[in-house]
Amino acid sequence: MTLLSVLAGGATPANAIANGEPVPDGRYRFSVKLTMTGIPTADGGKRNSACSGALIAPQWVITAGHCFRDANGVRVEYPVADLTTATIGRTDLTGTSGHVLTIVAVKQSPTADVSLARLEEPVRDVRPLRVGSRAPQVGTILRVTGYGSLTSVNPTPATRLQTGRLKIVTVGDATLGLNGYAPSPDTTPCPYDSGAPYFTERRGAGPVLAAVVSNGPSCPHTAVETAARTDNLADWITSVTKSKTY
Repeated sequence: MTLLSVLAGGATPANAIANGEPVPDGRYRFSVKLTMTGIPTADGGKRNSACSGALIAPQWVITAGHCFRDANGVRVEYPVADLTTATIGRTDLTGTSGHVLTIVAVKQSPTADVSLARLEEPVRDVRPLRVGSRAPQVGTILRVTGYGSLTSVNPTPATRLQTGRLKIVTVGDATLGLNGYAPSPDTTPCPYDSGAPYFTERRGAGPVLAAVVSNGPSCPHTAVETAARTDNLADWITSVTKSKTY
């Protein structure tokens, strides 16, 4: 993936997590399922879709930039679907815990496949995922959580949050390259995992966001998965989430 393709909205979405494992109830409650109903298509029709993300401030969710594209595939700063909702703090989507809130505004990163989505009201009973500001290092193990499909074949979003771990193999200006690590070498994001958080889990530090799912080959795979870095967007993220203009 090139930076140009990201900015033009031409990135291929990372296609829940293949060969991962289900998340126990109550873990990683900052994880978010985004549901889009009635997205305009180029032929004048409508389609439905979904992405994953993470709560990073009481009223803000981070996800992939390409989760908000118009009918021409161009990333935009508004919810494109008739209705976009965020389910937060609900490990099992067939349950009733947590929150289901409407997305009312979007802010796109000018340099990476990252967007911030504003909730209709703040969430006060879920601790947001902390955004890191240190550059990731090759060899670091990152955990990912997502509500996507378990395979690229006839993909359907999972009804339970899934997780797995990947290892950083390359660090670029706006992206990370990762390989599957655990539970399997082909543990990888799948369709509808776009925007899912990659984060570190160092003892005593808690989970810290490093990147979000951007794109990759059909899942499961042992090739390189591409993530959009967030550490070098930390100042921009803070400026948006602290802004009084939204």
